[in-house]
Amino acid sequence: MHRKRRVVWRERERETGPPTLLLLSHKKAAILLWATNMSEKTEVWQGTLALMVLKTLKAMGPQHGYGIARRIEQTSDNLLAINHGTLYPVLLKLEQEGAIASGWGVSENNRRAKFYRITRAGQKQLASEVTQWAQATEIVARFIALKGAKA
Repeated sequence: MHRKRRVVWRERERETGPPTLLLLSHKKAAILLWATNMSEKTEVWQGTLALMVLKTLKAMGPQHGYGIARRIEQTSDNLLAINHGTLYPVLLKLEQEGAIASGWGVSENNRRAKFYRITRAGQKQLASEVTQWAQATEIVARFIALKGAKA
């Protein structure tokens, strides 16, 4: 099965080029990784996926896991590839924290699916996280904009 996945990735790379970003996790909750190829990965801040999930649910309303993943990928112009092994633990964590709630329903394909929705507590958490991320990115942007003295 592992070999089959590699073949699929190679075929996909031929069609669309290598993925620029991957959302993966290995014993850490929701780490955003930047990847120019499958062997080079650089860690970015934790919590990014949880923010994207909350924002997606607020914007789109109740969604099942596959729908959340596809919407995040679409919003990123397919620069993100969501690993379902990362998404579902984040959904479980958000549900345990009370930020989202879930219930069973029927998907657009007429299949039984678990749908997630943002709660009031989740909306408060989202507002707080958006403020924190905006401040953090503003600070980093200041350093990126610094011009160095020529030697």
